[in-house]
Amino acid sequence: MNMSKKYVLISAILMWGIALFSCKREKGKDDICKTVAEWQGREIVFPDGLVFTRLGKDTVTSLLPASGYKVLSYTDSLGCTGCKLQLSKWKEFIAQTDSLTGNTVPFLFFFHPKDSRELHYMLKRDGFDAAVCLDLDDRLNRHNRFPSNIAFQTFLLDGANRVVVIGNPVHNSEVKELYLKQFNGEKKPAAANTSAEVEPEAADLGDFPKGEKRRAVFTIRNTGSEPLIITGTAVSCECISATCDKHPAAPGGTLPVTVEANPEVTGVFEEVITVKCNCERMIKLVVRGNVL
Repeated sequence: MNMSKKYVLISAILMWGIALFSCKREKGKDDICKTVAEWQGREIVFPDGLVFTRLGKDTVTSLLPASGYKVLSYTDSLGCTGCKLQLSKWKEFIAQTDSLTGNTVPFLFFFHPKDSRELHYMLKRDGFDAAVCLDLDDRLNRHNRFPSNIAFQTFLLDGANRVVVIGNPVHNSEVKELYLKQFNGEKKPAAANTSAEVEPEAADLGDFPKGEKRRAVFTIRNTGSEPLIITGTAVSCECISATCDKHPAAPGGTLPVTVEANPEVTGVFEEVITVKCNCERMIKLVVRGNVL
C-alpha cells in the first residue's frame, strides 16, 4: 500500500478514535494511532491444525480459504461475550458484503470462550452459520498477540493475510465504511436478471391464540437461465419476520423463505413480505390468519 493510501487509512481510523475517546485524555488518541501504525501491513500468522465449523452443518474445514480479502474477528474470554459479539449485526454486515462482492470475501471467527456452552447457545439462538473456530487453547492470539482493546481485535486481511484495515465494522460505522470502500474496489458486476416463481404465494396460518407463533415456508424456484440471488426481505408489520437462504440458486434450483408471525393483537390479519432478488420484479408473499 502506498503512503497516500496509508495516510488516508490512519487518518480515518484516528478520526474514529477521536470521536470514540473524546472524553478521555490525549494519550488515548496517541495509543490509537500507535496501534493502527503498528498493525498496518502486519501478517497474521495462523497456527496449523485449525478446525472451522458451521452451525447446523455436517462439514468442517481445516484449510484457510484463498481469496483477495478475508475478514478475521477474534473474541477473547473477557467481559460480556454477548455484548462483544453482536451476532445479528454481523449477519447484516456479512449479507451486505456478500451482495457487494458476489460472495467472494470469507469471514473467519475465532473464539476463546470462557464458557463454550454459552457460546453455542448464542450461535444457535441467532442462527449464526459463518465459519467459527473454537480456539480453546487461544493459539491464534498466542501466535499474534492481538491488542487487548476489543475495538482492535478484528481485521480485514489481503490475500497474503496482511492487515489492510484494523477495527470492528459492527461496533463502529466509520470502520465499516473503510471495509466497504475496500470491497468497492473488488465489486463484481451486478447479477444478471432471472425469473422466479413462488409456491405458495399465500399461506393461511389458521386460528391460533395470542402469544403463539406460527410459521410458513415458501419455496422460490429459479425459472430463468441465470443464478437467482435473494438480497433481502421487507415486511409490512414488525410482528412478521422472514429468513431466507442467500446462497445463489442455479437455474431450476430453489430457495426457501421462512416466515414467522407473532401478532400482538387479536383479530384477522393479512401481512405482505417482499423478497428482493435479481428478478425483474420483486416477489410478494402473503400470510394471513386469525388471532384468538
